Amino acid sequence: MKIYVVGGAVRDELLGLPVQDHDYVVVGATPEDMLAQGFRPVGKDFPVFLHPDTQEEYALARTERKTAPGYKGFVFHTDSAVTLEQDLARRDLTINAIAKGEDGALVDPYDGQGDIRRRIFRHVSDAFIEDPVRILRLARFAARFPDFTVAPETNALMQKMVAAGEIDALVPERVWQELARGMMEQTPSRMFTVLRDCGALARILPELDALWGVPQPAKYHPEIDTGVHVMMVLDYAAGRGYSLGVRFAALMHDLGKGTTPPDLWPSHHGHEGRSVELVQGICDRLKVPNDCRDVAVITAREHGNVGRAFELRPATIVNLLARCDGFRKPARFHDMLQASECDRRGRTGFEDAEFPQLDYLMGALKAAQGVDAGAIAAKFREQPQRIPEAILAARTEAVAEYAANAA
Repeated sequence: MKIYVVGGAVRDELLGLPVQDHDYVVVGATPEDMLAQGFRPVGKDFPVFLHPDTQEEYALARTERKTAPGYKGFVFHTDSAVTLEQDLARRDLTINAIAKGEDGALVDPYDGQGDIRRRIFRHVSDAFIEDPVRILRLARFAARFPDFTVAPETNALMQKMVAAGEIDALVPERVWQELARGMMEQTPSRMFTVLRDCGALARILPELDALWGVPQPAKYHPEIDTGVHVMMVLDYAAGRGYSLGVRFAALMHDLGKGTTPPDLWPSHHGHEGRSVELVQGICDRLKVPNDCRDVAVITAREHGNVGRAFELRPATIVNLLARCDGFRKPARFHDMLQASECDRRGRTGFEDAEFPQLDYLMGALKAAQGVDAGAIAAKFREQPQRIPEAILAARTEAVAEYAANAA
């Protein structure tokens, strides 16, 4: 019985990065051997055990065989005769197929160390084609390691998988899970570049894929291409360390531009409303959590109004606050403003542009929140139908006073 550290822990150590989690593979053991040493079984599809002291996972060396489409269509085989090399052969990328023995020696039958030096994502074997989740995982790794490139033969294999419809077998929850993890990496645009290059983005998010090649006015968007702009916006949000909700909103905010008739380019009048419909459709399809969905929807709808904040009348600002439910959910309103800030700065040459609209509108919200709605309601107890109008008038007056002082 031999125990090896495998996968990401070995890879990250070789890259000089902090190691978060350890995965272990056990060679030459049976489930009975593991139980005898106090390990607790937890695996459903194949034998995985928790260490009695550390609670870390130890998996028996195994092989796998594809039996059905999708990422769940596998039969696993494990016994004490399965070798370490056989176990490593079923892994996705060469950089993840390196094992480290208890003596510190590396076992690297597929030259993962060489691909780490070359900064290349390369599949271990053609078995890669059997699991469509691997496309999403590779794309996510590209967002985490932006200086790595995809080997041409691996990209060709992913294109073959997409053409065969394997990507369509993924369940929505898994697609969202991988996309969400990738958006939280340091350069999330790289994930979408990889997905686009192999054709997977057109199947997973056709609404987003449609943005490349759609021009915008060069005066406001020197980068011109809408797809390029959205990637810059997303990376800006990542660079600021913003939340997943803000990053998702940054990704979704301009979807409507992909539906503008070409004869109207580069103008995109009314794209905000079209964006909202597309965002809602994506969120329904991928079962996006409500917190991310809500920020994305209000950002798609309001980012143009936020940009024009200093031109808006006090009453219009109060309506904006109410429309975004800012009085009840000020943190979400702030997230929307951050996503709008990313839209402003995610443009060539605008990276350091000022965006006073965020502080201005948060100040307006604070001024409007200062209105004592309870006192107004008490004043009009005999005329309850007048309460909403009176509260609106008081909030508008408060915002008008704030705007005058801010000018």
